[in-house]
Amino acid sequence: MTTSPLVTVFGSLHYDIMVDAPDRPRKGETVTGHAWHPKCGGKGGNQAVSAARAGVRAAMIGAVGDDDFGRALLANLDRAKVDHRFVRVAAGAGSGMSVAIFDAGGDYGAVIVSGSNLTLGHADIASASDVMVQTAVLLLQNEVPEAGNIAAARAVKARRGRVVLNAAPARKLSDELIALVDILVVNAIEAEFLAGTAVVETLDGAAQAARLLADLYPVAIVTAGGEGVACCDQTGEAFALPAVPVKVASTHGAGDEFVGALAAGLARGQTMRAAITAANAASALLVSTPEAERDSI
Repeated sequence: MTTSPLVTVFGSLHYDIMVDAPDRPRKGETVTGHAWHPKCGGKGGNQAVSAARAGVRAAMIGAVGDDDFGRALLANLDRAKVDHRFVRVAAGAGSGMSVAIFDAGGDYGAVIVSGSNLTLGHADIASASDVMVQTAVLLLQNEVPEAGNIAAARAVKARRGRVVLNAAPARKLSDELIALVDILVVNAIEAEFLAGTAVVETLDGAAQAARLLADLYPVAIVTAGGEGVACCDQTGEAFALPAVPVKVASTHGAGDEFVGALAAGLARGQTMRAAITAANAASALLVSTPEAERDSI
């Protein structure tokens, strides 16, 4: 049996409908788009694929519906060589899905319908005990019920694994979950919500938010899009890295690419700075690659 480090993702799987338009619609407005295409996503699925792409073993614990979307999501994990033995087919629930609308600049807004992802819980963690015992780094997000995140974190912490929470989308977190998190990763909007800080628009603002969040989490990482990323730990050690300058093709999935690559580096035993540096580069490569070409990265 292989002993290479394992990144396990407990989280969401969504079948995404991507729409290209000149701009995103305002309330009550209809915008004429010029193209659309499907993509397999969900923050959990994206991060599992990213970790596998970074060269570590990756496993996914999740749920899909008994439908065409669910079958496509499982096939995508197969192609990415992600172990999906513990992705359950949820009876009576449709697969999670989303619609994302991209403007001419590559930015987007999205709506998700969680579907089968909301059925995840303790039983899924119990059924995946042989994966949990091997997990070096566990990735969690906020697109599934918090009770499931807590159960997954407990199982991995009991075996001295590390827990990374990508607290996206932003929501209030229980003290119980906060106490189980080793590394928090948030973007500017999520940092503003969790830290109660001013609008994070610069790298200095991200660093300030990271310092505030490090009061609650052993390590806090705040990504600020094209500005870069900041990190602070509870010892007060802090650093910030500017974004890698690239021509942006699409920002969709940049945060998930960062988190998956970060987890891969940490699982390999890299220092926090080295893992963040590699993740910063990986997300830059992703956003500079057109959606249709990303499978070849």
